[in-house]
Amino acid sequence: MTVMEYVWAGVMAVFAGPEAFSLFGIGISITILMVATGFLLGIVIGATPGLGGPFVMAVSLPILISFFGFTPDALLPVMGFLIGVMKGATVGGAVPAILFNTPGTPDALMTTLDGYPMTKKGQAGKALRTAHFASASGDTFSDLVLFTTAPFLAIVVEGYLGFAEKAALIILSLSFVAAVVGASPMKGLIAAFFGILMASVATGEDFYPRMSLGTDFMANGFPLITAVLGVLIMGEVMHSIEEMWRDRRTERINTQTPASSDNSLTMKERRRLMPYIGISALVGTVIGALPGIGSTLAATLGYATGQKIHKGPVPFGEGTPEGVAATEAANSSVSGANLIPVLSLGIPGNVGAVFLILAAESIGGFNPGPSVFRFTVDEVNPELVIAFGLFTTMMFANILNWTIGGQFMRWVGVMSNVPKAVLMPMVLLLTITAVYVQETSMLSVYYLLAFGVLGYLMRKIKMPILPFVIAFILAGNLETAMRQAFAVSGADPFFLFRSGMSVTFLVLSVVVVVFFTRKQKPQTAISSEVS
Repeated sequence: MTVMEYVWAGVMAVFAGPEAFSLFGIGISITILMVATGFLLGIVIGATPGLGGPFVMAVSLPILISFFGFTPDALLPVMGFLIGVMKGATVGGAVPAILFNTPGTPDALMTTLDGYPMTKKGQAGKALRTAHFASASGDTFSDLVLFTTAPFLAIVVEGYLGFAEKAALIILSLSFVAAVVGASPMKGLIAAFFGILMASVATGEDFYPRMSLGTDFMANGFPLITAVLGVLIMGEVMHSIEEMWRDRRTERINTQTPASSDNSLTMKERRRLMPYIGISALVGTVIGALPGIGSTLAATLGYATGQKIHKGPVPFGEGTPEGVAATEAANSSVSGANLIPVLSLGIPGNVGAVFLILAAESIGGFNPGPSVFRFTVDEVNPELVIAFGLFTTMMFANILNWTIGGQFMRWVGVMSNVPKAVLMPMVLLLTITAVYVQETSMLSVYYLLAFGVLGYLMRKIKMPILPFVIAFILAGNLETAMRQAFAVSGADPFFLFRSGMSVTFLVLSVVVVVFFTRKQKPQTAISSEVS
């Protein structure tokens, strides 16, 4: 098959797949329905403080897999839903930040700097329209970069990296994630090593359980879904409940600001915003392509860059649309770029990408990494068809964003008033239900609660969560690559140092850790993205 035939096969897998229902005689595929549902649900969740895209992805993944099954036909509907949620939550996150000065996610903090002052001026509608226009533009730009760079990067990796080089690359990625996420690089490294340790319990290619302490309940290791959901979601729930108890007397009173007549966004105003959107989208795409950094730094750098080039009458921080546009374009452009290391290297870069990896591993038939983009002429590469199908779902989600996303975003502003006391018990029950549906074992629920306590303690001592999660996921790949490299080298104990490229990756790992340990300051530290 040629390249264009693969592209067309991916498009048809989305639009001509299993039919959900018929509308005016036209069959609507289940994948299209799932993308649309995920996108609209993501906006609602993104507009609800205390929740976020990762929560919906975490809870819905086991339920979706149990519904669609473990066949390759389930890949596009399930992953399409997750992609829709990821994109919708990014757009919806601006709603509480603009209307109520309540950043639901770390990157939305920068949106409050100009979005909420615009609301106090009676320009909430203009601020929301600006946020939507910038978010949709940045997201589309980063998706186009993903479509054009991921296949070529994967081909280069597949052609030039052997087992030793791939193992060294995973070590570099883990070092990068551990060093840049959180206020302390050393805490990030400890979290990453602890994630590898937990993933190594009773796993690997040995014929006997290791580090199981001779117990039966640890003989099969810890299920991936329980570790990820426990640390990410349950830990956050426990931490939020503690905050509610501590701040029980504090009540936020939202005053309704009368809207002015200046709430439209004209074509002239959109053209004036384009330089800020363009620069921030480029910044966000570059940041997003690096594993583990995420949208918080992108939003900060995008805002700072826009502030330097701003010449308008209203300065940044006092309610200018350019400030909202610079922030939203930057954090939205991360979502597509974050999938570059996922699809080309099999390395998750943020929390949303973690659940895409989990979906692929749980269902089977798709292994993110360099082999996905292997173009074969004589036989069909089904993973490549799935990859182009995922690209198609992303573009369809972008079309939804451009057409109905803005209006739906303005409708769901009421979700910002939902109190945490109502949300957190629902999150707790849904997470436990999701794990039990996936594993059908009370032992997995106990694991979930144990990892939830671990996540809570990590938050208390300000240890970043993301390095632990990514290390837990990549531990198996790292062990496999190192075992294969060791076997191919003829049991050479120095197999990682026999290749110039692997040595380069290892040296870069040390340089990254040393650099961020010496240079990173508390005021510029990056918060761990868990929501």
